[in-house]
Amino acid sequence: MTSLLKRYVPRTEFESYEDFYENLKITVPEDFNFAYDIVDVYAEEQPDKVALSWCNDDEDKIFTFKDLKFFSDKAANFFQSLGVKKGDRVLLTLKSRYDFWYCMLALHKLKAIAVPATHMLKPEDIEYRIKAAGIKTVVTIREDGVPESYAEVEKTLGISLNKVFAGDVDLKGWYNLREEVEKASSKFERPVHEDDSVEDTSVIFFSSGSTGQPKMIKHSFGYPLAHIVTSKYWHQVVDNGLHYTIADTGWGKALWGEIYGPWIAGSGIYIYDYDRFHPYQVLSKALDHKITTLCCPPTMYRFFIKEDIDNLDFSSLKVATTAGEPLNDEVFYKFKDLTGLEIREAFGQTESVAAIANFPWLDIKLGSMGKPAPLFNIKLLNDEGKECDVGETGEIVFDISEGYPLGLFKGYYNNQEKTDETIYEGYYHTGDSAWKDEDGYYWYKGRIDDVIKSSGYKIGPYEVESALLSHDAVLDCAVTGIPHPIRGQIVKATIVLADNYEPSDELTKDIQNHVKHVTAPYKYPRAIEYVDELPKTISGKIMRKKIRSEDELKYKE
Repeated sequence: MTSLLKRYVPRTEFESYEDFYENLKITVPEDFNFAYDIVDVYAEEQPDKVALSWCNDDEDKIFTFKDLKFFSDKAANFFQSLGVKKGDRVLLTLKSRYDFWYCMLALHKLKAIAVPATHMLKPEDIEYRIKAAGIKTVVTIREDGVPESYAEVEKTLGISLNKVFAGDVDLKGWYNLREEVEKASSKFERPVHEDDSVEDTSVIFFSSGSTGQPKMIKHSFGYPLAHIVTSKYWHQVVDNGLHYTIADTGWGKALWGEIYGPWIAGSGIYIYDYDRFHPYQVLSKALDHKITTLCCPPTMYRFFIKEDIDNLDFSSLKVATTAGEPLNDEVFYKFKDLTGLEIREAFGQTESVAAIANFPWLDIKLGSMGKPAPLFNIKLLNDEGKECDVGETGEIVFDISEGYPLGLFKGYYNNQEKTDETIYEGYYHTGDSAWKDEDGYYWYKGRIDDVIKSSGYKIGPYEVESALLSHDAVLDCAVTGIPHPIRGQIVKATIVLADNYEPSDELTKDIQNHVKHVTAPYKYPRAIEYVDELPKTISGKIMRKKIRSEDELKYKE
């Protein structure tokens, strides 16, 4: 039993990072469709190969590729009976129910457009998404008041949706997904469209909305193939192994590690559909299922190492990865002591696949994102639009002047103005800043709007937050800049304290001195505010812009 990787990557093994960057090639067939060309091919050639190992607190289920073909064909027939066709947008708020995977495949088979979203959306969030994307069909979990929110939005907008839920207790006016799929035929003929192209839109993700209303990020049917880089060469998934990315299916990260890349590279995926995140339970359950590769945010690794996990069996785990926020030194070394594994960081966006990463040939420089992926020509541009020198901070951009790369989004759906604001003059502008060292490693600074300019220094919030998080009293924090008459700006830390700590002048001084000792002294927070919680988007990103807006009023001269 082997993966399908070599059908799309003529050469899969490389001797060095330079060899990898220069010689990785991915073949993209004009009519590529992940559901047919990966899942259904496995179903025919290796029907018993494990695709999905799924569990919750009460059930354990194994889905082979044969199973997924069977259920996705039936689901495609069901969706087709609702009138879903090529180009239609279908909103999925399925949390981590196993139904998400066969629904995604079914929509791909119909060439409809999947729109995954978090189940935590409020009615106003749902209303915005339904109007912005022109949604007519929704598929959701039964719990947490989500169906009621959809029904409320229907009344507000005066529309009638195709409403589908995955669960056991029937709802009036709703289709029961599992019952309908069970009734549907398992014979599904691949639709033929004269204008089919691998460039057709297959999935739309809404951005987190940290700077205004969420944008609709669209990806093509070729997008899954770009995640070969994410899964094979960053996650380093194992053929016939089991990969675990801890992410709700409503986040873009789910497509990074919970469907496309692992399956192309031959790895199954593991999913734990938990109600609440209990660190010890999540980790121990995953290790009991013998996961081989793991990816989760640094926050989760921080929670893991605070648990009594010395007794857990890490022998199946081969590689650990992370992205999205700074990885604290203490977490890196503690996890390495426990497992022997070095956590490998990476950078990417919902608009891309893994774009910069600590690939297997690279020695890790703790705190660095690593080096660019071979799909992309990454550059750093300064405020004048010129390439940065070594050590100079600039915006991370994708040079697209010589061709649009596989794995980069196809613009913002129904929003040419926003697309033109980020893709222009031969570059995709990420809005993120970094600097590059003499060895070609990239070091993240923060969103451009978040970078603090104080006394001539450019200070990224991530580096200060990382230093703060290494203090025992700091549970969570956000770093922003506030106006200063002499320095221009000074560093301000908004801090959520850990249990058993109370705000005091002595604690503030101790935290400030701690930061001075673990990073450059000029970066320490001259202002500290203690709060019960930080403002965050529904995807968990800190809303520094909101903190800055509130501070403009507080610190107005």
